Amino acid sequence: MKVAIGIDIGTTAARAVGVADSGRVIAAATSAYPLLTPRPQWTEQDPARWWQAAQIVLAEIVTRAGEQRGSVAGIGLTGQMHGSVFLDSAGEVIRPALLWNDQRTAAQCAWITERIGRDQLIKIAGNPALTGFQAPKVIWLRDNEPASYRRVAHVLLPKDYVRYRLSGDLATDASDAAGTLFLDLRARNWSADICDALEVDAGWLPEVCESPDPTGTVQSAVAAELRLPPGVPVAAGGGDNAAAAIGTGIAGEGMASSSVGTSGVVFAHTGSPVIDAAGRVHAFCHAVPAAYALLGVTLSAGGSLRWWRDVTGRDYPALVAAASEVPPGSEGLLFLPYLSGERTPHADPDARGAFFGLTARHTLAHLTRALMEGVLFSLREALDTIRDLGVHPAHLRATGGGSTSELWRQLQADIYGLAVWRLAVDEGAAYGAALLGHVAGGTFRDVNEAMTLVRPLEQADEPEPGARAIYDDLYAVYRCLYPKTAQAMHRLSALAAR
Repeated sequence: MKVAIGIDIGTTAARAVGVADSGRVIAAATSAYPLLTPRPQWTEQDPARWWQAAQIVLAEIVTRAGEQRGSVAGIGLTGQMHGSVFLDSAGEVIRPALLWNDQRTAAQCAWITERIGRDQLIKIAGNPALTGFQAPKVIWLRDNEPASYRRVAHVLLPKDYVRYRLSGDLATDASDAAGTLFLDLRARNWSADICDALEVDAGWLPEVCESPDPTGTVQSAVAAELRLPPGVPVAAGGGDNAAAAIGTGIAGEGMASSSVGTSGVVFAHTGSPVIDAAGRVHAFCHAVPAAYALLGVTLSAGGSLRWWRDVTGRDYPALVAAASEVPPGSEGLLFLPYLSGERTPHADPDARGAFFGLTARHTLAHLTRALMEGVLFSLREALDTIRDLGVHPAHLRATGGGSTSELWRQLQADIYGLAVWRLAVDEGAAYGAALLGHVAGGTFRDVNEAMTLVRPLEQADEPEPGARAIYDDLYAVYRCLYPKTAQAMHRLSALAAR
């Protein structure tokens, strides 16, 4: 039996799965690490903690594979996108990494947009300058920590720092690189025009590979410590959304997924670059070589429910059970899920969350259901924007923590108006990374062959006509709220920053 290991460097933990050549998950392991918030709207992590967690989960999977007489064919990497790891010439971390949901770079985004031109930037990179992306973070370091900036020799994405510690290689893949703002989307390589305009040394950026390509092998000392055989290849891997698309089999026209994790993502396959000139949704490279994707992102999806859990002191099962007893539409209550600003279609770091329509009748159960519905209204805005661009998913495959909840899945079906399929194996990004590891290790010829292992369950969650009609009406109200309250949100953000 051949086994590949997928490692996901997530926002709150590292997750690893061992996947046999039959598609069966033989082992899974998780190791958590803290999120640092030194100031409001700042999010950072210590890359050393990623590596420590990766070692822990790798060792556990290798042990379990050995117990089942499985040989490790390859390792695939995935993780949170957009983060910036700054290394000096000795390969040492200069400062904590700035993460995808860090919102400190609004001024740098404005500078980048003025320097290159918004239309030209979207034409090359497929996206406007957004606070979460890597390029504004590099410029922020230049502007605010010049001593650290002078030390920079390499800039890596989170999963690629783990690659560096694992194999010693400086490399990335096209899907993750597409979220940096340094990539020429069509060329699937770094843009000399963007780097020159921003006066960023393109030599700081790692080699760009396709996701299933091997980028090197596990270093002998690391292999010995983890009890891996020598020469295990490490696949280039993919950003978490692209790897999750591999793990859910999203590769073909009309295919799309809906992920409710810390953030929420609608991911739709496209055979060629489809770029929204207004920059409302992301155009990224897919982890399938030569393919592309459109992504819409809600920054605080499951993160909104986690916040609500912490505020109320109730656990998830109790909250979701209570919400299940409330009728669709939460009796006229709406929630705006902008707890960390917003990405799609409102690229606004100063957007603020809110409950709207509160009455004395509403209970904690109503607020919980409205919160869940509001998250999915936000993702429906992303889906509708994708449809506006001529990409029409026939159905959706659910992934992320929300896929395991009957209520989350039914809400998605009702609010999107599409059938929502759950997968027989739902390990998302880590599973997709493992499949890429299998390709790099020679188990499968290519990604498409590896994805034949991905199978949905036989029964989908279908939209309920009565609920869908209610949600269509409520969604029309929801869409009015951001434009009518954005100015007030921005004033509140400015007051909070005093």
